[in-house]
Amino acid sequence: MLKLNRTLLGTMLVERSLVTREQVDQALAEQRRQGNARRLGEILVESRALSEAALLQVLSEQLDCPVIDLTHEPPDPDTIHIVPSEFALRHHLLPIRQEDHSLTVAMADPLDIQSIDDLRLLTGFNVVPLLASPTEIRRAAEQLYMQQMLEDVQSQEQATSEDDGLDVADLQKMAREELVIQMVNLIINQAIQDRASDIHIEPFERDLRVRYRVDGVLHEVNPPPKRLHAAIISRIKILSDMNIAERRLPQDGRMRIRAAGRQIDLRVSTVPTLYGESAVLRILDKQTAMLGLQELGMFGDMFTRFRYLITEPHGIILVTGPTGSGKTTTLYAALNEIYSAEKKIITIEDPVEYQLNGVNQIQVHPQINLTFANGLRHIVRQDPDVIMVGEIRDAETVEIAIHAALTGHLVFSTLHTNDASGAISRMLDMGAEPYLVASSLIGSIAQRLVRINCPRCKVPVTESPVELNQVGITPEMMEHHVIMAGQGCPECRGVGFRGRSGLFEMLTVDDTIRGMIVNRAPSTEIRQYAMRSQGMQTLLQDGRRRILNGDTTVKEVLRVCQREDFD
Repeated sequence: MLKLNRTLLGTMLVERSLVTREQVDQALAEQRRQGNARRLGEILVESRALSEAALLQVLSEQLDCPVIDLTHEPPDPDTIHIVPSEFALRHHLLPIRQEDHSLTVAMADPLDIQSIDDLRLLTGFNVVPLLASPTEIRRAAEQLYMQQMLEDVQSQEQATSEDDGLDVADLQKMAREELVIQMVNLIINQAIQDRASDIHIEPFERDLRVRYRVDGVLHEVNPPPKRLHAAIISRIKILSDMNIAERRLPQDGRMRIRAAGRQIDLRVSTVPTLYGESAVLRILDKQTAMLGLQELGMFGDMFTRFRYLITEPHGIILVTGPTGSGKTTTLYAALNEIYSAEKKIITIEDPVEYQLNGVNQIQVHPQINLTFANGLRHIVRQDPDVIMVGEIRDAETVEIAIHAALTGHLVFSTLHTNDASGAISRMLDMGAEPYLVASSLIGSIAQRLVRINCPRCKVPVTESPVELNQVGITPEMMEHHVIMAGQGCPECRGVGFRGRSGLFEMLTVDDTIRGMIVNRAPSTEIRQYAMRSQGMQTLLQDGRRRILNGDTTVKEVLRVCQREDFD
């Protein structure tokens, strides 16, 4: 039994000069803000006030619990089978060794009595907890459990690569095999632990490929054998309430699971390919997607202007950018900012990815003629104050959105354009009258997402003059700034980046721009005026600021932003 030292963790850390009292108070405030869902030490480590190694040593002393380094003391592979993978990943623990009637277990939280009791009932062993790094537990668990599953596959005939020869009964039986269930659960759990936004399961002639999209970039992970492909896809279809007998047509579905102590939705899409069905699972984690306005990445004057813009009583505000650039997240943050019991907010989306408290959300259904245009037409009759349209796609939707804005509604929507001024040209190209666009549009924001340097492993680096010139960084600027880049560590899985943030370009429509719209001025002319008279920063210029602040790298900004000519 652990002997808990009653001295508070924060006090112990301050006494050892590992953190300051101010840092502890800030972490406690953040803990309260999150409803005590996370521990103090975890928040201090994430904020870089404290290293994980130092935290483990102090926790070991406070709990009178030894620390185990899984890198140098790996678990016994023969012990892994004692604890199911799903249980281990969900409770952040890993069996290390089994002796007589005792099971030694590495735990991220040795005080989690409920998990220890559940494990004792599950295994029948007395549980001896050891303290270990959550990062090391996750890494070792993923590697060992996947290795165990692959060995199990090699020892039994589970399926065949001839998918066309399998009937529905075979597929249903295979999808309910324990090995397949564990394999799918592990793939999904590992993706959630890695903060992935999508899971790609792709069949090829000789193998099966599984990739996670983390921070906008795909990363390949250890895949199951190709002969398990049909069983895995069938399992996913069953969970998503899809037709497992139909393998010739694309299908869409949805599933809801509980992982890491929270509820997570997954949107599933399957399409037939040359070598079988390919599946993509979009992970809809409300905790990671619902950001506050201040967490988007806007700074200074741009943040102030955007906050003012979304409190206007009427008009159209457009967020532009390619697919996956965070447009919907920005709109959700804006709606959360302006929401009150005095306002009625209605959205029409395709699909509704996240549920917003207090907001009426409508799902588009083209099959029954519930399109953006039709839905928007009826929304206006519901007496809303604020309307969000998932995307303006055609002339009819543009026309209704404009009239909604002109009749006293604040309308948010998205467009696929390269920059903020391009939204004006796009609306005109779709058939909107210039004078109506000029009267209704009050602002346009272009955005991109860049990966942020891992706070654990970022170090100063030297960039070549050619690359610096491409983003407009001069030698004079470098006299007061240091460019940083992540070197790769276990926390970021060797990538050097952890998390993403937005780059923004905001155009506010003033009287001069209204006149330019009426006269059908080119978007480049409107853009130049906004830069000259409004001080508008382009996406690349906002990226340059983030580089000089040490937040990201030159290559990352150039990956998502168009190059410009700098004088």
